[in-house]
Amino acid sequence: MRIGLFPGSVPGQLLDLESTIAQGISAESDGFDSFWVPHLSHQGFDGLTILGLIGSQTHKIELGTAVVPTYPRHPTALAQQAMTIQVVTSGRLSLGIGPSHQRNVEDAWGLSYSKPAQHVRDYLSVIKPLVNNGTVSFSGDNYQVTTQIEMHGITPFPIMISALAPAMLNLAGELADGTITWMAGIGAIEKHVVPRINKSAANSGRPIPRTCVGLPVCVTDDKGTAFEKAAKSFERYGTLRNYRRILDIEGADGPADVAIIGNEIEVERQLRALSDSGATDFLASIFSPDDSNTDSYDRTKALLGSLVGKI
Repeated sequence: MRIGLFPGSVPGQLLDLESTIAQGISAESDGFDSFWVPHLSHQGFDGLTILGLIGSQTHKIELGTAVVPTYPRHPTALAQQAMTIQVVTSGRLSLGIGPSHQRNVEDAWGLSYSKPAQHVRDYLSVIKPLVNNGTVSFSGDNYQVTTQIEMHGITPFPIMISALAPAMLNLAGELADGTITWMAGIGAIEKHVVPRINKSAANSGRPIPRTCVGLPVCVTDDKGTAFEKAAKSFERYGTLRNYRRILDIEGADGPADVAIIGNEIEVERQLRALSDSGATDFLASIFSPDDSNTDSYDRTKALLGSLVGKI
């Protein structure tokens, strides 16, 4: 199981530009497999732009978005932007995309969220041919596109989607290169996510896709305080329908129940269980019980770094 990092050490805290870039550079020098930047439409920087800046100062680490919302961006526009970042990073981009959530799409952007899976299917049907072949001719429910993109130095790159529900997991196995999950615990990955996406890929004659699992993680001797911190910091995710459903599959009351918390031995045991569940990648969102104390953050990062290539 590959191990990557999200930026930041305090959930919900905005990092400045220099700090975000520095964390990406540090992730490479510390030997991590990948560095993933979220794209939140209501705060923070543009995810792909950040990856371009990090990519210009790194050489080998995989750089991914987790994930870019699709509804506000025409697939041809996102294709050209992502292809540019692929060239900037010398072929190290992994593009994570997803439909976001109903309250964003309808309340903030004024668009319809009635058929998100069909929207993503049509989106993939446009963006993948452009990325892989430089041309597309597609007519669907959401897009009618006949165009091409020419670019020097471009190579194809993986495109993954934020799939949690059955329809999206089936779509990920059929058309995408994998899924990027958030708040899906070990049980949900093993019993729900991996079987569905792998079966869909097999039925479509495609190779086993990636299952990139994003979860909060904290190495600490004070598990009670860390649990309380996770419950408070990640509370909002338990109120969003897509995450609430995957938490229910896990049998979790809230996001804190799926956070990976414990001392070094306990966290390593949980990560090995995650690997055994079929996860191909762990995307670590490191948090600390006490934001003013960096000891827990440093311990967590050190343990994760020591496990790269070993689980």
